[in-house]
Amino acid sequence: MTSLALLLIGFSLFSALALALSHFRTTNYAGHPTARVMGLLLLAALSGLQLAHFAWLHLNLPWVDGMAYRILLFSVAPAFFIFSEPLLTPAADQPKPVFLFCHLTPTLIAPFLPATVALPLAFVVGALYLLWLARRIYRLRSERSQYHQEIILLGLVFLIAIGVATLGLFQHVLTEKRFFSLYASAIGLAFLLVQITLGLRPQLVTQISESAQLIQTSYSNSTLGNVDCNAALARLASLMQTEHLYADQELSLANLAQRLELSSHQLSELINAQLGKGFSRYLREQRSAAARHMLCAEPSASVLSVGLSVGFSSQSNFYEAFREIEGMTPGQYRKLHLQRGTTA
Repeated sequence: MTSLALLLIGFSLFSALALALSHFRTTNYAGHPTARVMGLLLLAALSGLQLAHFAWLHLNLPWVDGMAYRILLFSVAPAFFIFSEPLLTPAADQPKPVFLFCHLTPTLIAPFLPATVALPLAFVVGALYLLWLARRIYRLRSERSQYHQEIILLGLVFLIAIGVATLGLFQHVLTEKRFFSLYASAIGLAFLLVQITLGLRPQLVTQISESAQLIQTSYSNSTLGNVDCNAALARLASLMQTEHLYADQELSLANLAQRLELSSHQLSELINAQLGKGFSRYLREQRSAAARHMLCAEPSASVLSVGLSVGFSSQSNFYEAFREIEGMTPGQYRKLHLQRGTTA
């Protein structure tokens, strides 16, 4: 068990570094800087826990008994909440940062709790936050075409969290090293699930955030009262068709809204209410449409160069978006349409 735990600790640390460098880039969290920062802090907290586990399991250093370990332990669930809440909340209902950071209160009281109380309490708090996450994702079920896949993933993570919480409540029946071996292994398995999911669906975070925007298409307090929606949509189409703004990898909702002389909330509502989709989906469709033309018009160009030319930041993002919209990979699309002698 200890050997497996050490292996998964190593995987966790490598995975945390890879996620920080590849997934938590500014472009992946455009409009959600708080979520990005808290995501990085969450990785740091989990890495700190795993380093403490390594010190205890391999070097016999009692880092798991220190105050720093308890602080990290209590910071994981609130950090995950502060990371998730902006992504799962419509733009018009975004919580204020002060409200979000109130959830760090458990971290502040952690140093004053004895270890025998801190460990089980931290795991119970984590399980409660995960129940909150399950409830929020359930609210998005009508907007998520891949809802069942995501709920299976969430169920696996939830089972891991419940198992760890149970271990925390009954840790007295296990030796210390056995308990921390199991906890370290659980963190490693959670990292593995995250890596598999993001490998299959690198734009999952963006799509979930987009779904949260779509649940508020009615906009009870509309921001478009003084906006000529038809004229704004015409200007939007012109910017995409004549200036090819979609090709800018750094294009954000705020940047595009500024070009249209609208606020970010107004543009978000305009696209959601008038076009029935979120900004990210709209942008993926514009880029995929341009890619369709280039794939057939420039048969000697590599698929990757086409994806980068139309604004996708990586091959994985290009492939996922194109498959989502066209139902096939870019290479399959090119082969099929060239065989038909078209340049659709």
